[in-house]
Amino acid sequence: MNFAFNALMMVPRGPNSMVINMGMMGLMVAILYFMLIRPEAKKRERHEMMLSSVKKGDDIVTTGGIIGKVVHAEETQLIVRTGESTRVTMDRTCIVTVLDHKGNALEE
Repeated sequence: MNFAFNALMMVPRGPNSMVINMGMMGLMVAILYFMLIRPEAKKRERHEMMLSSVKKGDDIVTTGGIIGKVVHAEETQLIVRTGESTRVTMDRTCIVTVLDHKGNALEE
């Protein structure tokens, strides 16, 4: 409690206090942008590039955990073989990752 009171007492008062407060708010917004918003936007961009590059023959994992091989790719839909005779039509946005030939996730 005493620490909080001392911290409040150290806040500058006077004609420049508004400028200092606005500077602190700007700094907080900049930190928020560079720590949260920008990395998420880059991740979303990489994921969209990965979705657009999926082609016939790629092994994929869906949001539901289904692993399969793409047998036909259209602009918005894919036909995925999940078993010997099982084929599933799904939307491209359902893909979580593309797998390499060893079954490991490719780097985005």
